Amino acid sequence: MLIDTHCHLDMLDLAPYNDDINLAIDAAYQKGVRQLLGISVDLNKMDTILGFTKRNGVYASCGVHPLQSEGLIQDELLLRQYAVNPKVIAIGETGLDYFYEASALAHEAQKTSFIHHLKAAGSLGLPVIVHTRNAKEDTLSLIKEYGNRDTAGVLHCFTEDYEMAKAALDENYLISISGIVTFKTAGDLKETVRKLPLESLIVETDSPYLAPVPYRGKKNEPKYVSEIAQYVADLKGIRYEALLEATAANFHRVFSKANPQHQLQLGTE
Repeated sequence: MLIDTHCHLDMLDLAPYNDDINLAIDAAYQKGVRQLLGISVDLNKMDTILGFTKRNGVYASCGVHPLQSEGLIQDELLLRQYAVNPKVIAIGETGLDYFYEASALAHEAQKTSFIHHLKAAGSLGLPVIVHTRNAKEDTLSLIKEYGNRDTAGVLHCFTEDYEMAKAALDENYLISISGIVTFKTAGDLKETVRKLPLESLIVETDSPYLAPVPYRGKKNEPKYVSEIAQYVADLKGIRYEALLEATAANFHRVFSKANPQHQLQLGTE
């Protein structure tokens, strides 16, 4: 089963689809996609994101991106309220981003928010979707201290080194590979993907960002996850179908609230 495990459905460019999200989802279905995980970065937009999950095979997360400075989490209340929804299968996107935010004060606010996400996810039995950039040590330290190893999570859109990936695997985390792996400049990431065990990997678009080659420079969308999956399969030296089988099994093992039987169908349903 082909799954786009991380896409921002509320941010997609729907101009090619007459502003109809269902047509964009149909386009993904026609490329083989059978499940989507729509990611929250701002709890003020959760109602919109949950609206997409009325369609079979579409799931959601609830969380606040570390660069969403005006809405960083101060407690777990809203996360818990949204996580009651049966279609909310993960907490996040959360984490630490020191690349775009350099101030120590902002870093502390990010850490506080991240800790609340980790605690909520652990107690709710849900995986955490982690964004990390230029914050390797702090990210791993907080995961180890406040995370729940049984429910774990995923380092999404992974671009860090093999050592960080290995440390995350030791905490039962998955490593999610985006279209960046197709870029000519991503030599180190390609080598990391080759070295990582197949049972540690999933694939994502992170759409509308980071469209894979040959669509680089265009707006990304869920249907392009098939190109990413094919590229990863080639790196691993395995059949495309074997990559899909393994990554789907990995996803459903960690994101256990998602039902493998509930898949997209063509049309608005």
